[in-house]
Amino acid sequence: MNQAKTILEQYWKHAAFRPLQEEIIQSVIAGNDTLALLPTGGGKSICFQIPGLMREGLCLVISPLIALMRDQVDNLNSKGIAAAALHSGLSFYEVKNTLRDAADGAFKFLYCSPERLESKLFIDFIPVLPISLLVIDEAHCISQWGYDFRPPYLRIASTRKQLGNIPLIALTASATPRVQKDIIQQLGLKETAVFRQSFERPKLSYSSFLVESKINKILDILQNVQGSSIVYCNNRKQTKKIAEALIIQGISADFYHAGLGQPIREMKQQAWLQNKIRTMVCTNAFGMGIDKADVRVVIHHDITECLENYYQEAGRAGRDGKRAYAVLLHQKKDTIELMTNTQKKFPTIKVIKQVYQAIADYLQIPVGSGEGIYYDFDLTEFTKRFKLDLLLTINVLKVLEQEGHIQFSENIFLPTQISFIINKTDLDLFEKQYLKLALVIKALLRTYEGIFDNRVSIYEQQLAKTCNCKIEEINHALKQLSTHGIIEYLPKKDSPQIQYLLNRAPAAYLEINQDAYLKRKQLYEERIRTIIEYAHKYEGCRSKYIANYFGDPTNKNCGICDNCLQAKKKQLSGADFALIETSLRENASLPLIVNELLATFKQFNKEQIWSALELLQSEEKIHISESNQIKWIG
Repeated sequence: MNQAKTILEQYWKHAAFRPLQEEIIQSVIAGNDTLALLPTGGGKSICFQIPGLMREGLCLVISPLIALMRDQVDNLNSKGIAAAALHSGLSFYEVKNTLRDAADGAFKFLYCSPERLESKLFIDFIPVLPISLLVIDEAHCISQWGYDFRPPYLRIASTRKQLGNIPLIALTASATPRVQKDIIQQLGLKETAVFRQSFERPKLSYSSFLVESKINKILDILQNVQGSSIVYCNNRKQTKKIAEALIIQGISADFYHAGLGQPIREMKQQAWLQNKIRTMVCTNAFGMGIDKADVRVVIHHDITECLENYYQEAGRAGRDGKRAYAVLLHQKKDTIELMTNTQKKFPTIKVIKQVYQAIADYLQIPVGSGEGIYYDFDLTEFTKRFKLDLLLTINVLKVLEQEGHIQFSENIFLPTQISFIINKTDLDLFEKQYLKLALVIKALLRTYEGIFDNRVSIYEQQLAKTCNCKIEEINHALKQLSTHGIIEYLPKKDSPQIQYLLNRAPAAYLEINQDAYLKRKQLYEERIRTIIEYAHKYEGCRSKYIANYFGDPTNKNCGICDNCLQAKKKQLSGADFALIETSLRENASLPLIVNELLATFKQFNKEQIWSALELLQSEEKIHISESNQIKWIG
């Protein structure tokens, strides 16, 4: 493994591997099928990127999210490692060029969505791509018994057969034992080496509070726990409302959700990453692919639908290994709403067909057409026009995705696409007549290879820089060229999109696997019961509860969650605890060591003293150094 460590030091500047990374890399290098279950922030990418660099040929990475693909490709390229991604924002010509470059050995890593594997172009290129390692990221998406099922993942196994005898590594941060078994079965893994890192986070304190005022509790937490923070909400309106309330109280905050334009989302995200904004109030659209180590607290304003989501989102706190907090807030009405939302989450087949018909009417798509086409889709306008419940509509869209009929994306970005639709002789004549437009024409031809024969993605900002003019002038010129019949002009899209994966069917004959659908509904109800039990019925160690849920059979209590601290507090009476607290406060100016405190309060045993200290530390009243020196900060 000397080579692996050398690569780790050279590209990642780390002196040592994290737990299990080295063993996983060894397994992949040995050619084994491997399943890696690493908690969020556990360093999954290194487990396949280092073997990808060590093996000859191309590492093909299947990933479900464009944001994750772009993030990892940018990260690799910044290290001098050649990588590329095939995503929906690319034209046919650009995809073909990228695949051709990959076949010629231009890249070490090629990222693509599972949907891309099924395209005719990709299938045609498979025989000439030098793929030596297949990576399935977010592998839980392959299981329809999990919380984030994506049907195209089911067809990865057939792609693997075409690739021959190459190793495969599947990775996920959150999979129950049932889902783990299903991943192995669906991917057809043989003699699988399974690596499961402990789901315990020894420095992350989990808490759940039943509160009357959520905003007051959020303010209380943020005033007591300094540093970068995230507040998750279940709806968009709430994100803005809470962010404004925090700002009024002097806390630097902003809001984020998928309904904002891409440039605005990127600006907000960068401000938070650079600590210009302390608290991001957001929906779960925020966080994927973000690697910020110093988040001190993650607060959930609402109960999530499942423990998998909660664990992933809460796990964004304390990745630097220092003390951090994950707090779940709830009220009685939240639990009732969650339990009654099943009918909206899993509407009847009749309702699904009615919404499917309404979508076709809204987009004006006739039966037998639409396959492969993207359509602008204003979800709010659609639900108002057809008098549909917003949550129910979103869930029908998800069902239609899972059944392979459509793909809905709220944060897709499709760049402007252009191709010339005039011959070169006529183009020369046009340039002589319209000298102002000639500059833009020449810039297009010089900057974008193949644009005269193919539709190519172009970027207005780059074009404006080349022409030394404003973006508004470029946009106006492109519209003029289109009006004159010089170019085919498809303006960029950053609004929500629906893509039809199949031609539109008559609603009455829409195919839905009813048995599998009802089974998914049953498992969803089980996950709801689990998160409700975690939130306010469970009295044991929260960290242990989460670990056990994911098949990590730990019996060790974390000692720092709210339930563990409450249990410890019971070891001391209120008067005894107050005695220790008062003594520390009165001696705040003196350096105190834990052993000295034990000698001072001989009436208490070691466990009782430590219980009091941990409680005071959790309340941010004292700080205990690695050398067990106590400092009063309250």
